[in-house]
Amino acid sequence: MPLFTDGKAQDAKDEPGDLPEHLIGPFSEEKRKIDANHCDLKVFTDRRFVGYWVLWASFALTLPGYAQNDSIALETVVVRGFVPEKFMSGLKIQAIDSASLTQLRFQNISDVLSAFTPIAFRNYGPGQLSTASFRGTSANHTAVLWNGLNINAPTLGQTDFSTIPVAGFDQLSIQYGSAASIVGSDAVGGSILLGSKAPDKPLSVTAGAQRASFNNYQVQETFRYFTHLNEKWEFSGKTAVYNGKMNNDYRKPLRRGYLLLPTETAQKGIVQDLFFRAKNDREISAHIWLTDNNLVLIPDDEMGREMTRTTAYRTMLRYQAGSLAMRTAWVRDIIDYAKGDLSRPDHSVTDKFASRIEKDFMLNLGDNVNPVSIKAGGEWTHYRSRVPGYAQSPVSENRTDLFLLTRWQPTARIITSVNLRQGLVTGYNPPFTPSVGLEYGLVQKIRYDLKIKGSAGRSYRVPTLNERYWKDLGNPGIRPETGWNKEIGLEQAFRRAIGGSLRTSATFYHNRIKDWTYWNPSSGFRVENLQQVLARGIELQLNYQRQIGFWHTGLDAGYAFNKSSQEKAYDNYSQDVVGKQLVFVPEHTANVNMFFQYKLTRFTTQFQAASKRYSTSDNIQFLDGYGLVTLIGETTFRFDEFRMHLQAQIRNVTDTFYLNVRNNAMPGRSFALSLTFSYDSQ
Repeated sequence: MPLFTDGKAQDAKDEPGDLPEHLIGPFSEEKRKIDANHCDLKVFTDRRFVGYWVLWASFALTLPGYAQNDSIALETVVVRGFVPEKFMSGLKIQAIDSASLTQLRFQNISDVLSAFTPIAFRNYGPGQLSTASFRGTSANHTAVLWNGLNINAPTLGQTDFSTIPVAGFDQLSIQYGSAASIVGSDAVGGSILLGSKAPDKPLSVTAGAQRASFNNYQVQETFRYFTHLNEKWEFSGKTAVYNGKMNNDYRKPLRRGYLLLPTETAQKGIVQDLFFRAKNDREISAHIWLTDNNLVLIPDDEMGREMTRTTAYRTMLRYQAGSLAMRTAWVRDIIDYAKGDLSRPDHSVTDKFASRIEKDFMLNLGDNVNPVSIKAGGEWTHYRSRVPGYAQSPVSENRTDLFLLTRWQPTARIITSVNLRQGLVTGYNPPFTPSVGLEYGLVQKIRYDLKIKGSAGRSYRVPTLNERYWKDLGNPGIRPETGWNKEIGLEQAFRRAIGGSLRTSATFYHNRIKDWTYWNPSSGFRVENLQQVLARGIELQLNYQRQIGFWHTGLDAGYAFNKSSQEKAYDNYSQDVVGKQLVFVPEHTANVNMFFQYKLTRFTTQFQAASKRYSTSDNIQFLDGYGLVTLIGETTFRFDEFRMHLQAQIRNVTDTFYLNVRNNAMPGRSFALSLTFSYDSQ
């Protein structure tokens, strides 16, 4: 079994936390080094890139001079969901709307995040491993939560985003920066929050299919239902199934002399959500998400082919009565890995049992002072893992987290949060993780708001099971990574700007991470705490919406500058890379999503860009930057309660040539056509 699902250690050779490829990877024949002087990719001009976005930011931040002078009180915040987002004051949170998720319903979560956020992804190819580099950190510094439960694999400490289709969830939010005091381990660079939503319509049925280039296809069916059981209780739920196959039948095996790696990926799953709600503020919900992803590299080569099959069983039961909430969950992650003979794979199984209880309180400070909202609780998790590569099997671990979250709004302009968490792990002493956040309304008018916000908090990451128990290379004595994240930003909202609504934000962040783990070549690639990394940068975002009659236009744009480098080295081997950008972390990323809609017909243009990515720790070799354009045209036909939705996509419109992190060529221009039928009883 490999240390990661595509036969490589976590993401890439030479990155802190990664195991060298020759120990587990079969790709040495295809791997080619890129010389900076001979790379024929079009160079991404960093200065022009930065200059454009600085000009845009300057324009956006000087618009307040045209705001109106009317005043308005701050609106009451109402938050629903499984993650206590209302206690994340001072942190940047971005919600992806349901229309955007529906538009990309046949794709995976990395496609959505690439289109609407400046998060950098390390993509190994269509249907292959895809991990996030959130604010310049590595793949295991991003927490992925499903209805509040961290679903990162404990063996790997990360999530393969290619295995999470949009069909698996209803709500998507992105929390930028450290939130360890609220989320717990892994939330060093940021968190991805997935949620299930209770339907409110009697019956809704959706069935659709997508056919794409290279003989790829996807099929989905979704049923949503709602009914009143009696005068006190109502019942609702969702049942969804999806199935797809990426055959990746490329017409030509090479692009500009670089290999298009032959692969096949089959993905299927089922999602079941059930909600029972009572009028006396009680709710019982059950959630099941079963998913299976089977990836085969070089399928026609009987000796060199490689299979990685990842299967996940995710179940959850939740009960809420007023201010008391309880949750219990069981998750099983299975990885089957084989090379050559696929009939006898290495079989690893990891079970996770988790329970959580929390209680909300209101602390009164006096008759003329707003009360403080408090959430106190604890969470217990038990892991049991059986992995062929471990020195001992099975291994087990217990984790306990105690937390206290607070939110106080003393005036209409000020919101503050102070959060505390203490984790307890078998054989470890995770640090005490406090955080504080503040939001202040500088301007609050009828047509214009300007807000400054900031936060500071400690983060940590518990070492993965692989890092501790892998035979000969694991280190049971490895220390948890710790960090301090600080950020400050401005957000403004125009309710009437250029005929529509305009929102912009600018966020500056500084994140220092100590004891960064590293598979150290000087000690036979044994994992050690060897580095201190500093990630800092700026994020700019803009959203504009305008509607006149039947016409609706919108623009989402984002830019991120990420300077992420090794600040200290703890041995002689890594001294020469101090101050160098981490491998495969671009300094500049950008995204633009623009649409025009008339009645039920919409045209969308998406643009993604990334600057050069260094492929070696000394920053000598690199992959040049690239920009990708996608065009989407779609329309809907109505027939009473029935609808038919037709969509066409042109991906990589300009046929841009670029390479993935394995040095293989990515596909050129491709097409996709989908047809979806839906029925809505209302």
